[in-house]
Amino acid sequence: MSQTSPDTATIIPLDNVDPALVEQLLDRAFEPERRTRTAYKVREGVDYLPALSFAALDAAEMLVGTIQCWPVALTDPDGRAHPLIMVGPVAVVPDRQGEGFGQALMSASLSGVDSRAPLPQVMIGDADYYGRFWGFTNEHTAGWDLPGPFDPARLLVRCENPAVLPEKGMLGPWRG
Repeated sequence: MSQTSPDTATIIPLDNVDPALVEQLLDRAFEPERRTRTAYKVREGVDYLPALSFAALDAAEMLVGTIQCWPVALTDPDGRAHPLIMVGPVAVVPDRQGEGFGQALMSASLSGVDSRAPLPQVMIGDADYYGRFWGFTNEHTAGWDLPGPFDPARLLVRCENPAVLPEKGMLGPWRG
């Protein structure tokens, strides 16, 4: 099933796109060295969640953006793993940024989160931007750690009931 936005983007499941094209797009959007970033360590060894991962095609049906979501967990100081969904990367080819493709991808992905039992969503990004449009905040992540360098102000979470979030923990792949 696809959705079309007013910007003439067609949003399709990421599984419908050749993985090599996705990798090329990610290289263009973030550079090939992106694999050394901390976010890659957080989701290392797990596959993205197909139901929450999408591609954006422009009016000419060219791949212009992708979003992937990943099963991760915040392991608290007692060793208990709290499952979360890591949102991102949200990638749009540089010459098409600012046209609404990233917003369409984020909206498609987050609308797929099951409202009956939503897992908290976590991401690394700009708090003002992702907070304004989708309710992400760094208010509850000050005690969280990542397996590599990161800017604590950019570690964001979106959760209907923040009381379920551990105050402290290490973010990493969910292997449950």
